Amino acid sequence: MGLNSGVLESAGTEQREAVVTVAGGAIPIRIGRGAARDVKSWWPERWRRALLVTQEGVPIPFDIPDGVAVSYVEKSEGAKCLATIERLASDAIRAGLTRNDGVIAVGGGVVTDVAGFFASVYYRGIELVNIPTSLLGMVDAAIGGKTGVNLAEGKNLLGSFWQPLAVICDLDTLASLPPREWRSGAGEMAKYIFLGAGDLLSHPFDLQVYACARIKAEVVSADERESGTRALLNYGHTLGHAIEGAFLARGEESAISHGEAVAVGMIFASRLARSLGRISAERVEEHLRVLSAFHLSPFFPPELEPEEMLGYLKVDKKNQAGLTFVLDGSAGLEVVAGIEETVVLREIEEFARWSG
Repeated sequence: MGLNSGVLESAGTEQREAVVTVAGGAIPIRIGRGAARDVKSWWPERWRRALLVTQEGVPIPFDIPDGVAVSYVEKSEGAKCLATIERLASDAIRAGLTRNDGVIAVGGGVVTDVAGFFASVYYRGIELVNIPTSLLGMVDAAIGGKTGVNLAEGKNLLGSFWQPLAVICDLDTLASLPPREWRSGAGEMAKYIFLGAGDLLSHPFDLQVYACARIKAEVVSADERESGTRALLNYGHTLGHAIEGAFLARGEESAISHGEAVAVGMIFASRLARSLGRISAERVEEHLRVLSAFHLSPFFPPELEPEEMLGYLKVDKKNQAGLTFVLDGSAGLEVVAGIEETVVLREIEEFARWSG
């Protein structure tokens, strides 16, 4: 079943739950149609007030209770900046939020990133509930406690780990999702194929979302602070973030979505792994088949330059003793550090020629 047609009709009314287990306790990830509708099922009794962080036009899947102030952030990656955090803090102070109140993030990855970072620093940390309304948020961005904002030098260079009390994935909110947002979520879903999700597209849509969320929950539970296996969730993200950063610096962030960039990054990572003798050409072809099944382009954007990409890769926050990538291999995905810049640049140049 493709992701661009009939997806909601395949989702049943049953609600499913995955759990992230970290030092602070168990964090439920609830998935289903109407999952956010009953506010009492996820609103902590101790909260008297809350700041609801969202964007104009995002569906709010519940009746907003008394004591909730709404703060809107802009509908672009540009919202992920320190100026947004400062404005949210001002809104929270005007609304009278104390350390015993909370933040509700309703929206996609931009919203959960900035709302989570804000919650982690307001009064040195207040409680958070994530209610993702994008496919990307439901399968990845809203789960795991990673928050962040961007700098001119790159994506997510400032951030924190701040776990929500719960993640509520209400599938009804996806009904009006535009095609590019479907593709953005599809890029992250495709990643989970290489993390053991199997043939995702053979299952009903609600099970696809659940399978991805469950894998993310299991990985985060085993490695909350990304000191080991959690880094594997960054498959495709190294070049993907460089592509996003380049377009953002040009003021052209709408040129590609996060998931689309990750998809390109996965193909590049497979080609780099092949050049390092880690995988076969057939395995690279398998990556291409997976992306085709998710209706994703594998091609490097022609308007970007390989040298430009190398500049972004040098400041990637995952680097360890040189350029670092998550790469496929005979034992599956693993973090490979210390890759020579000349090798990576050559592969980007060859990737660009292949894409052209």
